[in-house]
Parts: sequence; C-alpha cells; structure tokens
Amino acid sequence: MRKKTITSLFAVLLLSFTTAVSGCTMRHHKSAKDDPMPSYSSEISQQNSPGASGGKVSSDTSVQSAQQSEEDDDNPVPTAWRDNGIFSPYYEKAYLKMKEMSTEEKIGQVLLARCPEENYYETAEEYHLGGYMLFYNNYEGKNKDDVIRFTRTLTENRDIPMIIASDEEGGLVNRITGITELENREFLSPRELFDQGGLDAIKEDAVEKSLLLNDLGINTNLAPVCDICTGEDKFMYERSLGQSATVTSAFVSDFTHVSQSNGVSVTLKHFPGYGNNADTHTGIAIDKRPYETFLSTDFLPFKAGIDSGAHVVMVSHNIVECMDKDQPASLSPEVHRILREELGFTGIVITDDLEMGAIKKYSANDSAAVEALLAGNDMICMTNIEDSYQDIFSAVSSGRIEMDDLEHSVMRILAWKYAKGLLT
Repeated sequence: MRKKTITSLFAVLLLSFTTAVSGCTMRHHKSAKDDPMPSYSSEISQQNSPGASGGKVSSDTSVQSAQQSEEDDDNPVPTAWRDNGIFSPYYEKAYLKMKEMSTEEKIGQVLLARCPEENYYETAEEYHLGGYMLFYNNYEGKNKDDVIRFTRTLTENRDIPMIIASDEEGGLVNRITGITELENREFLSPRELFDQGGLDAIKEDAVEKSLLLNDLGINTNLAPVCDICTGEDKFMYERSLGQSATVTSAFVSDFTHVSQSNGVSVTLKHFPGYGNNADTHTGIAIDKRPYETFLSTDFLPFKAGIDSGAHVVMVSHNIVECMDKDQPASLSPEVHRILREELGFTGIVITDDLEMGAIKKYSANDSAAVEALLAGNDMICMTNIEDSYQDIFSAVSSGRIEMDDLEHSVMRILAWKYAKGLLT
C-alpha cells in the first residue's frame, strides 16, 4: 500500500513539473507577429547555432549549470545582473564596493562631466564624479609632465579613481594635436589614413595614439566613429571612414584591439548609426530609414567592436523612427534594449553630450540627465554638473529613478574601473 502511494505521489509531482516547464516555455516564446521588428541577435544566433555548423549541444551542459549554480550560492550580486559580460569577473568586488557607498557617491559615479578649467579637483570631490572629459582648453599651455600631474591627481590616491576621457578621433576632432608640447604632429582622420595606407596605416596610427594617451593618463578615448556616411555634404562624412560596412567593421575591430591592449578604453559611436543625418549639435535630426538598413549596414561596425570587447558605446541624439519615433536615441529605452539584447552589449552605455541643441530643444520641460538614466544609459556626458547632479538626486529621492537601477549602473562602472586597474 505504501509503495503504491509513493508511486502515485511521484506521478503527481512529475505531472506538475511537466506542466510548469510547458507553461514557462509558453511564456518565454513570442510569436513572430508579436515581435515589433526583426531580431538582430536571432540572425546572429541562427548563423552560429549548432545545427548550422553541424555541431551538437554538449552533454555536460546540465552539469556545468548545476556547478555554476552551486558556485553562485554565495555570490551577493543579484541573479538578474549576472550577464557573463566583459566586466563580469569584477562584478562581485564592484557590487560590494557599491553597497558601501552613499547615495550621493553613487549619483556622482554616473556623471562624465566636462572638466572645468578651475577648481576641477574640488568639483570632482564635491560631486563624487565618475569621470572627466578633457577638451583643448584643459591641455593648452601644458607640457607632458603637466598633464601627467593633472591626471594623476584625479586617478591616484582616491577612493574611487576617475575615468579621464578625451575625443581623439583624428582629423576634425582632436583635443591634443596642435599643442606641440604634447604631440608634434597632427593625428589624421581615419578617412585620410585609409586613403594613404589602408587599414595598416590606421592600425599604426592607433598604436601611437593609444600609447600617447596612456602615457598622459588618459584612460578612455571617445572614439572610434563607427558611423557609415556616404553623403559628401553630410555632417558625419569627414569623421567617418567612408568605406563599406565590412571595411568599417574591420577598422573598428582593429582600433578596439590596439587601443584597449595599450590600456585605453574605446567608445563606439554614435549608436545606432548616424548615417547621412543632420548635425544634432544645433537641432534635432530625424532618421527615416527602415530597420533592415540598420541590420544590414549600420549595426555591423558596432557589432564588430562589441565582439572585440569594446568597453563603451555612445548613443546619439538622432530620432530613429523605425526604433522610436518619439524619443531621441539617447533618451529611448527601446534603442537601449536593442543595444543590450539584440547586439549583446554588456559594457558601459553613455550619452552623447547633453548640452547639444537636439537634447536642449527636446527636453526643455524636463531633465535630460534624468531621462537619459531612465532610458538605460550608465553614464551621462554633460557640462552643467550641479544641475545634473541635483536633478538626479531629486529623481532618486522621489523614487522616479529606482535605486536598483542606479546601483546596477554604478556596479558596471566600478567593474569597468576594476577591469582597467584603476580600482584594485
């Protein structure tokens, strides 16, 4: 009688488990008609699937999963944050560090501010800034030793060292070249270098540039430009490589490998791809191209950089109608979802400069800094430090920005700093 009861109980449990698995499967699989646009990640996964390559799924998968589950039992990092990303080996240290920080310190970490000419150290201390962007005026009149002393005050002997970033694309956008005390030649644009010597010339230039930046204490380059622009009269034309998506992808991959191997993080910009659009420094640019164009062209250089381990992606202020017809990309949760879920980016997402005309006009009645964090950016590039800080503090205090979301971004930023050796 007891044996029969146990057998019946096992049958009921098995039926319950089967039903639960079936229900879970139903909940996690959408039909094609429910998907608003083609999936970039699904295309990639189909190309690399075991069936496509003739491979098979390892029989050890379930054992590995069980072992991983056991190893993670003592891991304080929330399960939803464990993405096996490029900085994931440092998540636990970053999480524990973040949990010791005050709300004010956490808010400061998401600010990548334009470095003021005066009181830069005191400002960084007051607002607990995550990083500074350096412009020409920050270098002007300084020699190499001056710049090194300057950057060391912001990265050494601090509880949380700062990201020190600079726009060194080459060509039209340089912050250092032209100051002979720092560099006696002008860095050419990728387009000019390619015309002179192809990808090899670009790679050689990237080596010299990243070594110089690293020597000066500049740990992040706000480059390369991944945009594909074909219109000679268009805003991004001179700054883009001017080649096909395939060649541009090779350029981005090479630039990423070279720079980061020399200690300088790269920033892939301007996601989701600038194309032939107008200048967002002065006003709003609306991109009406279909999503298929981004899948087949614009996304490719970004995906190449992501697959090469790029640390940072910068999001543009263009309104890309096929993704979000109402919001600029930098303020669009959907654009950030595509970057994270479709292209698989696990690093740091930053805005383009929030002082640009496109954002000023668009967010006239609200805080662009708050909207940018709500959209999914980890850090915001800005000039008005006090207003941005206070706006974010108010939004966190009121619950508009959830502490959980702020902490997730701060954990990523700290993990990045651990990965770079800024934190130890």
